Amino acid sequence: MIQFHIQPDSEISASRQLFNQIQFAIASRQYPPGTRLPSTRQLSMLTGLHRNTISKVYAQLEEQGLVEAQAGSGIYVKALGHEVGHEVGSRRSPILEQYPEAYKVVQESVDKLLGQGCSLNEARELFLGEIDWRLRCSARVLVSVPAKDLGAGELMMQELEADLGIPVQLVTMEDLAQALEQTLSGTVVTSRYFIKEVEAIAAPKSVRVIPVDIYDYAMEIKLVKDLPANSCLGIVSLSAGILRIAEVIAHSLRGDDILVRTAQARNTTKLHSLIRSAHTIITDTGSTKAVKAAIQAHRDDLIRLPKLIESENYIGEKSINLLKRELGLG
Repeated sequence: MIQFHIQPDSEISASRQLFNQIQFAIASRQYPPGTRLPSTRQLSMLTGLHRNTISKVYAQLEEQGLVEAQAGSGIYVKALGHEVGHEVGSRRSPILEQYPEAYKVVQESVDKLLGQGCSLNEARELFLGEIDWRLRCSARVLVSVPAKDLGAGELMMQELEADLGIPVQLVTMEDLAQALEQTLSGTVVTSRYFIKEVEAIAAPKSVRVIPVDIYDYAMEIKLVKDLPANSCLGIVSLSAGILRIAEVIAHSLRGDDILVRTAQARNTTKLHSLIRSAHTIITDTGSTKAVKAAIQAHRDDLIRLPKLIESENYIGEKSINLLKRELGLG
């Protein structure tokens, strides 16, 4: 507990001495916002002042807006101006009420900047500069993947445009450096598989790169595990990379117990062959239309129509939500 000293022979009244000392303790954050002040009984024992005198001091502090009394609880240091929960006019700030913990992070960040020698104006400039830069970056979003797996980029682009509600441009890694020469700011999105190569291209241009994680395919993996022995599983995707990985996973789960056939949606020959033999077909959202058209084309020749399973996503939901926040869209 902070020690208060009352000089009985001072020209300044005892109540004013106590008022000034508590005011200083609050202003110097020895009593930070939200701190419960000592009870009148405690202060009376410390200072020798009558409890009525201390109550009057607390009333004066409350009139000054420095403290607030909470019925049945005590006297607390009031949050002022920039503190969480402050009032704007007669209304509480909805952002502060919605994100009280996040605002503490802002306060701590400002404190650290001040501790490193920044002035408040310089700290403000740093924060606003970073926010402005991120807003400019959100104005142009590029998806970049290797040219050999352009299908993965098409899937990402389709999903991001649908989920973010903004235009997204697909650029191969081989053409990324040239594309970045033509933009002052932007954000490059890529799969975590390609993050190292994409960052090496984007870093010299001071362009931000955000990796996204792919969907975990838990439902599809369970489906493969539960397929009857000797089934023929068809996997169709825009991405050649996805097909390679999916085939490896399917064989690791079932070995030679099932037959696995794969096809890219645009490879009409392989797709139609797969349709005629597969009992179950797993497809990504970008390939479903082509698969349904192929099934319809061979409908009269098929003894039994294959069961069609469409994967909901390529990009994981957590990555989508993170990207929205990073781009100021969420």
